[in-house]
Amino acid sequence: MPIVISLPTLVPSPVSVPAASALHVVLLEGIDPSAASTFREAGFASVTCLAHAPTGAALADALQGAHLLGVRSGTQLTEAVLQSAPSLLGIGCFCIGTNQVDLPAATRLGVPVFNAPFSNTRSVAELVLAHIIYLLRGIPLRNADLHRGLWVKSAEASYEVRGKTLGLVGYGHIGSQVGVLAEQLGMVVLFVDTEAKLPFGNAKEVANLPALLAQADVVSLHVPQTLETQGMFGAEQIAQMKPGSHLINASRGTVVDIDALAVALDTQHLHGAAVDVFPQEPRGNETGFDSPLTRFDNVVLTPHIAGSTREAQANIGKEVATKLVRYALNGSTIAAVNFPKVALPAQAGRKRLLHIHHNTPGVLAQLNALLSAAGANIAAQYLSTHGEMGYVVVDVEGAADLPALDRLCAIPGTVRCRWV
Repeated sequence: MPIVISLPTLVPSPVSVPAASALHVVLLEGIDPSAASTFREAGFASVTCLAHAPTGAALADALQGAHLLGVRSGTQLTEAVLQSAPSLLGIGCFCIGTNQVDLPAATRLGVPVFNAPFSNTRSVAELVLAHIIYLLRGIPLRNADLHRGLWVKSAEASYEVRGKTLGLVGYGHIGSQVGVLAEQLGMVVLFVDTEAKLPFGNAKEVANLPALLAQADVVSLHVPQTLETQGMFGAEQIAQMKPGSHLINASRGTVVDIDALAVALDTQHLHGAAVDVFPQEPRGNETGFDSPLTRFDNVVLTPHIAGSTREAQANIGKEVATKLVRYALNGSTIAAVNFPKVALPAQAGRKRLLHIHHNTPGVLAQLNALLSAAGANIAAQYLSTHGEMGYVVVDVEGAADLPALDRLCAIPGTVRCRWV
């Protein structure tokens, strides 16, 4: 019989956190200096920046005493890592994805996670546009010839972009912008998406993926990493693509079956491809890169840099740092990916309580009773829930002796609380 192991539910002890002026910020993986500048301009004096992604004991050491943490895609924040950082108040993923964070564990610990879903949109779109031109003109192959000393001056398999059809799989912020740029070059733009989307320009939505693949000269993937998209583009989908067409993947490495893509290139069913993301990616320069695609001269390979421009990194640094600052200083969580969403105004001279708790009956009543007993006038109150977690924000005025944090944290179900 199979052995079933039940893991204990992560239930954090009630904790309070210090005032914002005493918060310590740790930024890992060479996050753009705009992030540190944003924190310092907001009054955060303790900001530590590391250029690498520590692992194991080094990561645990780096997180000791950290209240706000910034990472990119290389740092893996598992449940064990999060449990080893009891001071952690908020996490910023300075990138689009949040797969590097155990979101359920972070939620149970009362730690909201923020990201930058749109700041590198233009950078990704521009690289995809460059790939479209390069692939249709056959530039990767000609470039490889010259590096070998071969002068092959030929128009064979070299085409203008104008009049060709671009098929976008996913029509979100990046996909739609790629379509707008491609139209400026005279391309016909088709797209499919799991949700109804308003087309930009002359783009047209098609009924299904096979219909798009049969018409597109270039197929560009722009889908998130989910269980539904894992392996969604395999041998069957590639076989449905127009003979002689090209595939671009700058979305997620788990979306495309790399072996199936290699077969299609071997048989010349596809005339080229551009891939920026891979199922397994090296953690850094110290480890090598290996892929079945490296032997093809008509394939452009880039190391997950579609969104890596100076402009994008600066925008991301400022955006995510600003979200963390707002949460630290006034409790706003509207942009959190795993947390009850509350958009909060400035305190306007009032004292503000942030109380994170399990989503169980009676917490709000007990909280209000303590405030009332202290003679506090509740000027405003905000409450939101997200699954098993609840988040209440209370603005109070007129209380000479506010309840101590230990009394507020003693309310059954409390995860953490603080005054700001």
